[in-house]
Amino acid sequence: MTKADFREYCLKKQRSVWKHNRFERDKRLCAMLYAELKKSRGRDVLLFWPLGSEPDLRPLLHRLRRERWNVYLPFMVGESFRMVPFRYPMIRKQFGIYEPGFSNRNIKKIDIAVVPAVGVDAQARRIGFGKGMYDRFFAALKKKPKTIFVQLERCLTNKKICDDYDVSAEVLLTPSACYEAAGTTHDKRNTLRRRDRHH
Repeated sequence: MTKADFREYCLKKQRSVWKHNRFERDKRLCAMLYAELKKSRGRDVLLFWPLGSEPDLRPLLHRLRRERWNVYLPFMVGESFRMVPFRYPMIRKQFGIYEPGFSNRNIKKIDIAVVPAVGVDAQARRIGFGKGMYDRFFAALKKKPKTIFVQLERCLTNKKICDDYDVSAEVLLTPSACYEAAGTTHDKRNTLRRRDRHH
């Protein structure tokens, strides 16, 4: 199975959630993610504004802003993006992505990055839409933040199909489960294991 094949399979799986129980899944995922963020150190977090098949985290965005977290969203620049503070108005841009207005602030460091994942491979690496924007963004950071992948529908493979430059995560959240990475991104044995419910 190639990365492209798995991407296509996962995209179909994610899009199938669109009409079925979508609101409840989004709500559950927001609650799980909030609990995960509260356990983490730091209050500087990168989130995202959802596309159609991605989890809708907008209620969490607003909650974190009310609680005075430093919340950032991607702002596309060329083939990658920079981080800008979450604020209105949101403007529709390329690929149908909504972004806040441009900011002159040069934000280089965050504590946590929450990233939508189409699929995830055996080494906890991300399959996205194939544009490589998150890969370029993470490669430009001086220090990798704690990274949390989110999916509306679990789509994992036990095969290594990603490249070493693909973004990896410490945690994967779906509406029904939480997975934690065992090992590190450097030792080539990074795998996701389901976390016990009582932890």
